[in-house]
Amino acid sequence: MLYLPAGLPAVETLRQEMKNVQEYVVPLSGTEVREKPQNGLQILFLNLMPQKAVTELDVARSLVDIDLPIVLIPMKISGQVYKNAPVGHMEAYYTDFEDLCLGHYDGLIITGAPIELLKFEEVRYWNELCQIMGWAKSHVSSTLYICWGAQAGLYYHFGVPKYELEQKLFGVFPQQVKNSKCSLMQGMGTVFPMPTSRYTEVRAIDFPRGDELEVIAESEESGIGVVVSHAGREVFITGHLEYEPLTLHNEYTRDLKKGIPIKPPVNYYQSELPELPVVYSWERAAHLFYENWIRTCCVKELKI
Repeated sequence: MLYLPAGLPAVETLRQEMKNVQEYVVPLSGTEVREKPQNGLQILFLNLMPQKAVTELDVARSLVDIDLPIVLIPMKISGQVYKNAPVGHMEAYYTDFEDLCLGHYDGLIITGAPIELLKFEEVRYWNELCQIMGWAKSHVSSTLYICWGAQAGLYYHFGVPKYELEQKLFGVFPQQVKNSKCSLMQGMGTVFPMPTSRYTEVRAIDFPRGDELEVIAESEESGIGVVVSHAGREVFITGHLEYEPLTLHNEYTRDLKKGIPIKPPVNYYQSELPELPVVYSWERAAHLFYENWIRTCCVKELKI
């Protein structure tokens, strides 16, 4: 059972897909979020992507089939101006970090953002994001960092830099499972596909010595895929398993219309031409990964 803010556009979409979704009323600023269902999990969701509703639906789809009561709580950085999201949408469905920071939560999802060519310190909300990442270490059982969010988390927690690529890494890339005994990789097989869309990368050579970080999935083509630290306290995923089937296609056609030089996403279209339909090859891996994260990291049972 997935609980979403009442009226969130994703609710109606998921119900049309015959998914089991319930709604809760987002409290006014300065009040506490209502109590979670008995034996349920509270998952905070810091959505840094420009198309808020698209990412809300992507993340909700990744969680909705998990057979546990999960409350997804969209969280925002106070005082930020969101250029691509109506003010009314943010006020209706998102709760300020300051109104949540006194609580303890089972999980936190920090998304990517299309700002990876900026230095981290140049991001206008970097200080506030650092505050949230630091707070999460003592108030959240596990934080899942996605794409640029993963790079930001690795930089903040471990000083790992990012490197600009010669061209955009764009498509669906096979990830080799490096540690099949890790609970996050349960059921994923030896290889799983993962959508990727980024201009930068991180490198294992910059990881701290010792066992603080472990690469548990990696690709010869796209590099580091999934990294875990502190028995699941932080999980970093450099791709987008949460993407719905047409997201890469929409990004490709968008960039073409803007005149941005871009090659078609690889390992994605059914034909050799960059046209629909696409191969939704990562659906099973996405559901498994998010369920593994919820069951083994958010409930503190990760085995590495």
